Amino acid sequence: MKDAHEHHEDRRAFVVGGAMLLLLGLVSLFGIMIGAVNLGFSEVLAAFGGGKNAFIVAEYRLPRVAISILAGAAFGLAGVFLQGALRNPLASPDVVGITKWAGLGAFFAGLLAPPAWSAWAIPLGVMAGALLGALALLAIGRRFGGSATALALTGVALGMFAQALIQYGMVLFPSRADQSMVWLAGSVYGSSGADVAALSLWLLLCLPVVVVAAGRLDAGGFGDDTLTSIGLAPSWLRGGLIGVSVLLTGGAVAAVGSMGFLGLLAPHAARLMVGPRSRHLVPVSALVGALALSIADLAGRVVALPNEIPAGIVAAVIGGPYLVFLLFKEKSRHA
Repeated sequence: MKDAHEHHEDRRAFVVGGAMLLLLGLVSLFGIMIGAVNLGFSEVLAAFGGGKNAFIVAEYRLPRVAISILAGAAFGLAGVFLQGALRNPLASPDVVGITKWAGLGAFFAGLLAPPAWSAWAIPLGVMAGALLGALALLAIGRRFGGSATALALTGVALGMFAQALIQYGMVLFPSRADQSMVWLAGSVYGSSGADVAALSLWLLLCLPVVVVAAGRLDAGGFGDDTLTSIGLAPSWLRGGLIGVSVLLTGGAVAAVGSMGFLGLLAPHAARLMVGPRSRHLVPVSALVGALALSIADLAGRVVALPNEIPAGIVAAVIGGPYLVFLLFKEKSRHA
């Protein structure tokens, strides 16, 4: 039976989750109302009934809001699984290079594939790049012992290498640089219903492995000797968690581009609010990620009117200082 402390944690997680859902609903409503053409609440309601603004809402605003929620949740989940695999609260898909390798795959897929094939070539390039980066991370990290520290440092080095390759490609093919920079910065601008459907299908296919990984996430916090003593293979457990993170990151990057720091910020904020237990941490991390990307997109629309700032740049402006704050916090904790 659950003790009083567990009941308290469950209630707190329920309250936090409800508050996140309420905030997400409000931000989504503002995301539908605010844009190049601002709409009032009554006009939005009328648009849902087929009013004069129905095309704007259905074809532009709703897909943009939906893709922000789905991709943000995917980045949040990818971050929490990666942090569990590496036992490092500073790990995230972009910090250890998975996002950069996904972007590298997308860049060269868009460069090499004919324009008529780009609709499927770029998502395939994203997944291939993310998978290649993860395999390199596991292979090289294992050569250095396979510890969480070795994996984290290897990921940082691989991310820098992928970023250098992207920049080298832009120098060789400057005509593609402007288009690639917008995509690599991360943006939900121009998202369509087809993008929402594709990402929804991908996340639905990933759902079974997400559920399995969530059940193993608490074990990821143990040391390798402890895992071995309870009959779990550390390399398989950590490799599996990293693999799920790759699947989620690849789907999100294919939809919205390379978003920095969401996978770092969402799990850490969720952990502060509901604690480290996976049954609370996993769903709240998804909600925080969805809320963070939705807010970043909304802020990017309003701070530089009539221009728009890509959501990925807004997320980086927030996430960069937050990473520095976490570094100081970790240093003080271990001092």
